[in-house]
Order: sequence, then structure tokens, then C-alpha cells
Amino acid sequence: MSVPISHRSLQVTDCYLPPVRHVYVHLPFCAHRCGYCDFVTVTGLRGQHTAYVDALLAELESEGHVLQDPQVTDCYLDSLRLETVYLGGGTPTLTEPAALARLLAALPPADEVTVEANPETVSSAVAALLREHGVNRVSLGVQSFRSHLLETLERRASPGDVRRAVSILREAGFDNVSLDLIYGIPGQSEDDLRRDLDDALALEPEHLSCYELEAKPGTRFTHAHRAELERQADAMEGYFERVVETLSAAGYRWYETANFCRPGRMARHNLAYWRGRDYLGIGLGAVSTVGRVRWRNAPSLARYVAALSRGEPPPREHEPLPDDVRRRERVMLGLRLDEPLRLGGLEQTIDVPALDRLERLGLAQRLDGALTLTSRGRFLGGAVTAELLA
Repeated sequence: MSVPISHRSLQVTDCYLPPVRHVYVHLPFCAHRCGYCDFVTVTGLRGQHTAYVDALLAELESEGHVLQDPQVTDCYLDSLRLETVYLGGGTPTLTEPAALARLLAALPPADEVTVEANPETVSSAVAALLREHGVNRVSLGVQSFRSHLLETLERRASPGDVRRAVSILREAGFDNVSLDLIYGIPGQSEDDLRRDLDDALALEPEHLSCYELEAKPGTRFTHAHRAELERQADAMEGYFERVVETLSAAGYRWYETANFCRPGRMARHNLAYWRGRDYLGIGLGAVSTVGRVRWRNAPSLARYVAALSRGEPPPREHEPLPDDVRRRERVMLGLRLDEPLRLGGLEQTIDVPALDRLERLGLAQRLDGALTLTSRGRFLGGAVTAELLA
């Protein structure tokens, strides 16, 4: 039976807003919490998967009005079509199969449906389940192909698991696979990184995300590897240049600071964030940005499930987003991309003398009412953007 979208939750504004076309769904369950991870995750609790999916669907029904065009009445979730849906975690593919299938079946269809997966969780049965329920993109958390680095990161997948997972996904018909790599790992050498990139390219992924390791202060990972993390910090610039040079030479487009793709295979969901689009996030710790309001669900699993089982919204924090904040975010995120950032409406956010100086230094350029960073400016990234916004 179709369920009409409810309007009982927070009304984000009294003025007309176009419908949101991007949905993030958080599945927090993991077999093990890696030492460097600071995402909202829970380990074990397999018996909670069904109740959690119940809560997710209740939140989607409650907040689904932001997906509806206000000028259309009697809208139903199953009559919508979105641009993107992204299931992140945690490890979404660790979710109990029946619960995961029920969730995927209930989500509105979308042009791009991405599911994150750890390689060791990918089986033929899981791949078939994803394909059957409309998933057309899989993002694999590889991190490294070097066994000693995987051990440092406390990852459970082996290099063989990665290759096996990609093979299974290809056999299931997936033609859009993304691999995540990390550099700056304690014990990593430049040769380790070179070999990681070579191994990743050998699998011919459509997309690669290459992230600098960010170990949060005060974590057990930082305590255990403090000296080596300090050494790696000095090597990050060289690692970054190696990543960009290697993947660009292999024909991948460096379309975002940490992301590379084959032609036409950009991550459309993440691209929506970088372009400043509104999005709805559901689940434990999930964030939503709609109009001039941002809200974040609390990270307590018990409180999240209990509230939604009572028909209440989950505990969350709200943050107003004045126009100047949204403009600054638009500049910060937009300049991560290789495409021109249109300056219409953003002029008052840019420090013009700073921009003049950055142009003279060959770090930024203006053309036809748009702003881009040069290749050299993109390597400096955040420092250039911070100066533009000063």
C-alpha cells in the first residue's frame, strides 16, 4: 500500500523551496571499529538491524515532505524519483540481508543509487541483492593493498578480498565501482603508495577516492602511532602529488580534491554536496541541509530507535544557516571542484584584494564571471580558499 508523505515534522521555511532530490541513509553497523575511524558506528547488535530499518523508514516517512514539490498534492514516496540515494556507514553490506532488502525496496528510486561496502562483506548473494533492488554503484573501502598497512589500520579485508569483491561485482553486472584509498598511513612508504595505486588501477575502477589519513587527536590510534603520524605529515604533500600525477596519467579526471573518475563517472551524490544542493539525511548521526536549516540526528542508537517507534522525531540538533554562511560554504565546497564556480550572488563573500594577489601568483583565475583555482592552486587547496574568504 502506498503511504502519503507526512507533513508533521519540522517546517524548514515558510517560503517555497524546490523539492530535495538527494537522500543519504546511514547504516551504522560494523563488525569491528577501526582505530582511526570517527564515523558514527556500532559493533555487534545484529539483532537490532530490523528495528533500526523500521526506524529509518519511519523517519523517511516523517521527513519525506521535503522530497515533495509543495505544488503537488497527495504525493507518495513510491511515486517519487530522486537524483541520488547514498547508503553509507558503518558497513551497509553488513546489514542483515532481509532488513537491507526491505530498506532498499522502500526507498524512492533514483538515477544513482550507491552502497558502501567493505570487501570482505561482498558475496555473490549480496551483489545479487543490491542489483535486484536498484543499486547501480558500489563504493568499496579498500584503503590499501599492502597487508602490513591494513593491519595497522585494523582492517579485516585482505588484498585478495578486494580483488574477489571487484570480480563478484563485475559478474553481477555492476559497471560503476569506486575504490577508496588512504595515504599517510603509519609505516607507509612512497613505494607502498605507488604499488597501491598500481594495484587499484589494475582493477579498472570507474572511480577512485584517495584520502589523506586524518587521525583524530586523543584516539587510541593517535596515541599508538604518534611519532609515525608526525613523520607522515611531512610527506603528505608529496603523496598528494603522486596520487594526482599517477591517476591523471592513467586517464582519470581529477574532478574534486580527493576524487578521480573515468569520463562521465563522477560521484553524483557527493557532487550535489560540493555544488551546494539541499539533501535529506536519515539515520543515526545523519545530517540534513534544507533551505536555511541544517539538522543532525543524535548518535545514540537506543534513543533514535525508541523515539521513532513512539512516532516522534529522533533527538537532533538544529542549526540556522544565514545567507552569508551558505555563501561561504558554496565557495569552500565549490572550489574543491575542477569546474568554474559562478560568482553571481557570491561577490560579497570574496576578498577581492586577496583574489587579485592569488591571480598574480598563478593560484586562481577569473573568467566570464566565474572563478577557478589553477592546478597549482588546487594542490594548496584549503589554504587558497581560506585566503579568498578572509
